[in-house]
Amino acid sequence: MTELGSDAWPPAPIRTERLVLRESEARDREGFVELFASPEVGTYIGGARPREELDRAMPEVPGRRPGVFVIELDGAMVGMITLDPRDAERPGHVRQEGGERELGYMLLPQAWGQGYAVEACAAALDWLAAALPGEPVVLSTQTANDRAMRLAAKLGFTEVERFEEYGTEQWFGVRS
Repeated sequence: MTELGSDAWPPAPIRTERLVLRESEARDREGFVELFASPEVGTYIGGARPREELDRAMPEVPGRRPGVFVIELDGAMVGMITLDPRDAERPGHVRQEGGERELGYMLLPQAWGQGYAVEACAAALDWLAAALPGEPVVLSTQTANDRAMRLAAKLGFTEVERFEEYGTEQWFGVRS
């Protein structure tokens, strides 16, 4: 596994045509609570968490670690992207020792269907390719999640395998 060193993280904000990808700030806390409390967002990730629990547990500056980007639209957080090492204990790997970077993303429902996920994920993947050249990037999603399956294809991920995890079939792909 290749680390995101202090020379690579945090990067300067990444600007796309409509979005800014940046490190988390204290002003994003309510957006993180909203993301994790949303029943729509939680559909394919184990369900929503109770808002009261999130309010108590959420740090003042959530998601402040290497590989976590806030997706900002017109000055407001609309989602997040993670580029975390994939746990070696989980199924699905392209390296024997695991630790490949895994793309994860969540957007608030009001930001769905407008191409923001593709735009933000493509920008984050481009940044990662420059920061860690040659690092494999993987993505795993439930096969039932049509939107995520379409996004994986648009971003150039190809299927490696399918497996059962969390009680449902998962699609696992790598970006070449």
